[in-house]
Amino acid sequence: MLFDLDMILSVYARLDGRVAAARKVLGRPMTLAEKILYGHLWEGTPTREYARGKDYVDFAPDRVAMQDATAQMALLQFMCAGRTRAAVPSTVHCDHLIQAREGAAADLAEALVTNREVYDFLASVSNKYGIGFWKPGAGIIHQVVLENYAFPGGMMIGTDSHTPNAGGLGMAAVGVGGADAVDVMAGMPWELKFPKIIGVRLRGRLNGWASAKDIILKVAGILTVKGGTGAVVEYFGEGADSLSCTGKGTVCNMGAEIGATTSLFAFDDAMARYLESTGRPEVARAANAERANLRPDPEVVEHPGRFYDQVIEIDLDALEPHLNGPFTPDLATPVSEMRGAAKEKGWPERVEVALIGSCTNSSYEDMARCASIARQARALGIKAKAEFTITPGSEQVRHTLERDGLLDDFAAIGGVVLANACGPCIGQWARHRTGAADEPNTIVTSFNRNFAKRNDGNPKTHAFVASPEIVTALAVAGDLGFNPLTDTVEAADGARVKLDPPKGDELPAKGFSCDDPGYVAPAADSAKVEVAVRPDSDRLQLLEPFPPNGGDLRGLRLLLKAKGKCTTDHISMAGPWLKYRGHLDNISNNCFIGAVNAFNDKANCVKNQLTGEYGEVPATARAYKAAGAGSVVVGDENYGEGSSREHAAMEPRHLGVRVVLVRSFARIHETNLKKQGMLAVTFADPADYDRIREDDTVDVLGLDAFTPGAPLTVVLRHADGTEDRFPVNHTYNEAQIAWYKAGGALNLIRLQEKGA
Repeated sequence: MLFDLDMILSVYARLDGRVAAARKVLGRPMTLAEKILYGHLWEGTPTREYARGKDYVDFAPDRVAMQDATAQMALLQFMCAGRTRAAVPSTVHCDHLIQAREGAAADLAEALVTNREVYDFLASVSNKYGIGFWKPGAGIIHQVVLENYAFPGGMMIGTDSHTPNAGGLGMAAVGVGGADAVDVMAGMPWELKFPKIIGVRLRGRLNGWASAKDIILKVAGILTVKGGTGAVVEYFGEGADSLSCTGKGTVCNMGAEIGATTSLFAFDDAMARYLESTGRPEVARAANAERANLRPDPEVVEHPGRFYDQVIEIDLDALEPHLNGPFTPDLATPVSEMRGAAKEKGWPERVEVALIGSCTNSSYEDMARCASIARQARALGIKAKAEFTITPGSEQVRHTLERDGLLDDFAAIGGVVLANACGPCIGQWARHRTGAADEPNTIVTSFNRNFAKRNDGNPKTHAFVASPEIVTALAVAGDLGFNPLTDTVEAADGARVKLDPPKGDELPAKGFSCDDPGYVAPAADSAKVEVAVRPDSDRLQLLEPFPPNGGDLRGLRLLLKAKGKCTTDHISMAGPWLKYRGHLDNISNNCFIGAVNAFNDKANCVKNQLTGEYGEVPATARAYKAAGAGSVVVGDENYGEGSSREHAAMEPRHLGVRVVLVRSFARIHETNLKKQGMLAVTFADPADYDRIREDDTVDVLGLDAFTPGAPLTVVLRHADGTEDRFPVNHTYNEAQIAWYKAGGALNLIRLQEKGA
């Protein structure tokens, strides 16, 4: 379908002038990322150079996208903003709340009953405020956006960390919290620290079993989970142009796993083909006319070291398939080394479940290549030795796969097609296991994230991320160490046979087909549309403003000192808790229940300083709040890694946490904390983390004169009467300090709307 053509054409109409002005200001050739960023300045035509990694900049995104789990809180906030209609094109996608149990039809039917209240709320809010609504079963947000909304050179923000998937179509798409989305939908600028730019030159061409997924698996191994923080990753070179559009999307999607602000590919013929195939030839023609502005300047490609902050070189001709994990997406192992690594590390080698699809790898090309492997297995009389599930990315993809017989290929070897939704990728999976709950086991997925307990809630599940082709091969073999490049499988007649490398069409030869893509347009006249939230609902709760913040903080109680990795999954779990994403008080009962207490190595077990007893984190926080005492959370490196979910900031705020003090933050989470009126600070000396004791009360001094760049002071008052004090740093600018003082950015929006 074709949406918002006038908006897209207006972006292209001003792009050349803005790029020319920016090139004059910079006095040098420009990367693609710079062209898009300078082309979307809130101020309009560029008049000055912004320092990468230093300057906060106001941008004007072209659109907003929200998935149903995060849209609830975002739209509850938007309802408080005083606007009558979203200021930019915006959409809601119902993809997170469908739990995978039996198969697509049964699971979708169950979700429609279980989540009716939430779906009705999202549909009515969308209808009232001019927001496009994609029904449950329509597809996963990022695949639907790629098929319908993404366009080369555009800028989008989305309330999901994998929003950068749209970079596969040359769009600067950034994952944010709901409060950022509210800003843009309310007609305000979106603030971002001007990112650094990492260049990844791709040489050669993929061949054999290697796929686009292996590019980002390799990059994740190089940069680690925080190596892309504060940076745009821009892919270039002849290897980049050789990839399909959806392959590019896969690479950009999983850039979230290295902390990147977003990832980008330059406009090329593959993007034009995809636009035409998905019913947008007008956009393809308009982009072709602006091709020079939708690619890095030639000098950048010729001399990348002069223009990128870091350059990585990858030879696609020599790239080997990888499996990343377990428990972290940056532990990269070439498939040829997995057998040895598994034996050395004691990883279970029997693959119990193999899962393909998700927002990362659910395109027609992905599924076609996997179906070619399934057809080989079928011809050999082989059934999948592991449980095998398939998640199409959208109803358009699913319907086309069904028409072309590819779903039958999967069914023939025992594959089960799940709903067009996130499902097991985000923990929405009622996994059927016969083994003991505490028994180590292995699953392989084509998903993006594999933190402990991420998929099935079991900390003993070893989840490995690979391309869908490798996952399908491992489903057939049932063996983690199986290397399809060299190993053989046993056919029904006992013969040992080597599987041929996968093959599949980039785009369906007969075009895409879909009876009902699942889109509902908003009402043209929304004055009579009512949005109702029952006062006694346990799924939805209207928001009350957070109180404003004053000066220095004194007598705060230490709630938690988190040990090691503390992701947004640890702070606010998904899975069964997704049903409470629209009810702040109820979902706050999962706050920090997955984080490990540094003082006892237990999850969800902290000392209550008021009673001296140990208890659950949410109950302890509520006790402090009831007693009128604020609290502090202390964390380690890359705190808040993972999802964009702002619940991980709102829940602590709701429970009375005033300060989060860590060694370092993940980008999105730090912004979310600031937006909700929290104080997010880092140790000036990371070793000061070790000074925190279990019975500490904490003061934070210097807030009476809170200014950009000026360190604050933390005073630890220990139970034995001694104290420690040390400086802590922050990255608040003047606008963000105003958010803090007001008690949150939304409070300022309310005031501005009233003033208008």
